[in-house]
Amino acid sequence: MRVHILGVRGSTPAPGPDFLRYGGHTSCLALAHDGALPTLVIDAGTGIRRLSAVLGGRPFRGSIIVGHFHWDHTQGLPFFESALSEEAVVSFLAPDQGPGGDVEAVLTRAMSPPHFPITPAQLPGTWRFAALQPGEHEIEGFRILALEIPHKGGRTFGYRVSDGKATIAYMSDHWPLSFGPGPDGLGEYHETAVALAGGADVLFHDAQYTDEELPSRAGRRGNGAGAALTAVLTRKVGGAWRTRAGYRLWPWSCASCWPRTTTSCARASAS
Repeated sequence: MRVHILGVRGSTPAPGPDFLRYGGHTSCLALAHDGALPTLVIDAGTGIRRLSAVLGGRPFRGSIIVGHFHWDHTQGLPFFESALSEEAVVSFLAPDQGPGGDVEAVLTRAMSPPHFPITPAQLPGTWRFAALQPGEHEIEGFRILALEIPHKGGRTFGYRVSDGKATIAYMSDHWPLSFGPGPDGLGEYHETAVALAGGADVLFHDAQYTDEELPSRAGRRGNGAGAALTAVLTRKVGGAWRTRAGYRLWPWSCASCWPRTTTSCARASAS
């Protein structure tokens, strides 16, 4: 399995020299089987625009799964050039939102006039929109476990993806404090998170806050985000081998929070 990390930011893109180290695009991973082009995309934030270069300008033929419908996970979709070809064939899959939550209809709420010039139905190529249920799925030759994780503002899934040789876990927005403080004050290491992360080779995880910031800025009434240290401790509880914390910081706080967030992860990994 080859993983292309195309965007790791949250909320909004963050351009400028202060953000060159980790990039300024919002959430997007592209997964490929060995020796092949990517056919599975996780999240369609602005980072998905970079996938066209990976594809060498070829039309995209594959599936896009999103963790939820927030802007930083969907706003790159109409700017993904390789999916805007008449030869593109795309399946767009998102967590089932329940009655009245048809996937295309939910996406259309944000992507339609007067907010945007066109609707999802007007995208070039062949598109299919469908809801994902919790459980195991076979998508583009990958085995995917989709489970609901706590976040704010709509049903959210975390994903565990395997090609039979390697396994990654992906929880881009994770709010374990909604279940209570847990043993370390960072939220409960709940069953779903451990099931997704356990034994994974790499864990991609929300890291909006440092552990010191979390109680005051993301408590039970917070915005639904987690801490960098949560990623490391979830990895330890679940037994994942390596952790790649997605540094999902509000743009105005990135420059000051990067060193502290990295230090938190390093301190926990060493303990």
